[in-house]
Amino acid sequence: MAVVEPLRVFFIPLMSPGHMIPMVDMAKLFSRHGASATIVTTPGNEPLVRPSVAGSSVDLLLLPFPPSAAELLPGGRENLTFMPKSDHARFFDAFFALRPSLEALLRARRPDCIVTDTMYAWTADAAAALGIPRLVFHGHGTFPQCVHESLHLRGTHKKKKSEEESFLVEGIPDRVELRKSEVSSIFQWEAALDFWKEAEEKSFGVVVNSFYALEPEYAELYRRKPGRRAWCVGPVSLANCKGSTSIRSRGGNNNHPEVERCLEWLDSVGTAGSVVYVCFGSLNEFEPEQLDEIASGLEESGYGFVWVVRNSGWAAEEGFEERVKGRGVIIRGWAPQTLILGHPAVGGFVTHCGWNSTLEGVAAGVPMVTWPVEYEQFVNEKLICQVLGVGVGVERGEAGAVVRKEAVAKAVAEAMGGGREGERRREMAREYAAMAAAAVEEGGSSYMDTAGLIQELLEFRAQAQSARPNWTQTQTQLCF
Repeated sequence: MAVVEPLRVFFIPLMSPGHMIPMVDMAKLFSRHGASATIVTTPGNEPLVRPSVAGSSVDLLLLPFPPSAAELLPGGRENLTFMPKSDHARFFDAFFALRPSLEALLRARRPDCIVTDTMYAWTADAAAALGIPRLVFHGHGTFPQCVHESLHLRGTHKKKKSEEESFLVEGIPDRVELRKSEVSSIFQWEAALDFWKEAEEKSFGVVVNSFYALEPEYAELYRRKPGRRAWCVGPVSLANCKGSTSIRSRGGNNNHPEVERCLEWLDSVGTAGSVVYVCFGSLNEFEPEQLDEIASGLEESGYGFVWVVRNSGWAAEEGFEERVKGRGVIIRGWAPQTLILGHPAVGGFVTHCGWNSTLEGVAAGVPMVTWPVEYEQFVNEKLICQVLGVGVGVERGEAGAVVRKEAVAKAVAEAMGGGREGERRREMAREYAAMAAAAVEEGGSSYMDTAGLIQELLEFRAQAQSARPNWTQTQTQLCF
């Protein structure tokens, strides 16, 4: 019996934590299903990726930015998390400068498949020319995808003059209303949307970091488009966490004094579900006035809290940390989110509704306080609060307005307590957590989708090879 060579898959993430982390998790997932997985990124991102793949069979291939892009990367920073938003446009100019060397890499190494962020739309033509199946990774689930496709197709949001005027999203199973101000800024770039859409249509299919039971009607609706194929393989973070030890080891520096202090404090909390975890993702950095209101709101809520603050220049008002001593911990910078959310002491999550955080909150089985900031986060909020029924939206007022401490305290109290309605949310959150765990176990929906996808790719490779009997695959060793 002939030995089947492992499927060689290159994973090419956008250089931003919200995109890289799930892509690395997905590479490890494919590897556990027998594929030979390689992450392709730039040298400046090696310190972020290398620790995450240590101990796994996932390889790392470094592709430098060309010299022409150096001036577009201030201080040599090669990841969006290290840049102010004012420099993001420059970063994307540098990002597109990678195209020639990435296409050369694909020609030289000829992997059996590539999984790329949707932003690498130009890889669709290169992959097609080489006969390499391309899988697209959008970074979020089928619910936001269906909502965004409705907006792109119908342009309903364009018919509203006021930013605060609401409209009904058409053509989806649930009644969902959005304000014009809640529509993602990507819709300002219609040409880019068309480019990404055309590239997806040329590709083998879409891999989705979600699980079927979370959004079944939307998974069906998304797959219903003629010619589209999609596989739900998530939550990929949960698929790569087997027990508390492995969760603790996922990325970052858990030996940082602030992190150790936080974990020790959580271990000392005697009441299960009495602490709220507060984090707004890796890119959002609030102004001091807003941070002051959050601090006061958390204090007034009366609940214990772990709060991750990205603004290094902010200091709480005098006396705050003393007043909350023993029931609140502030972490500056990075925090082991999955570990904290999974701790028995944590009973709620104040989140910006990024898709990774949304899934991690669902997988942890905790109700959420939703506070979206940008992109598809406002759509994810609708899924959390309206469709799943596991969240409470913080009262935000008009777009850009400072959220006051009273609104923060009210939303936290409602999510953490909330009487009969609060208990119903907690029960639903626990049910979805059980569904998420079942999806990634052997025989679960995400497990089977992953296994089925890899099998299809192996069959594609076999058919391609049989159509070219004299073809032999070679690897040209290049220095990148």
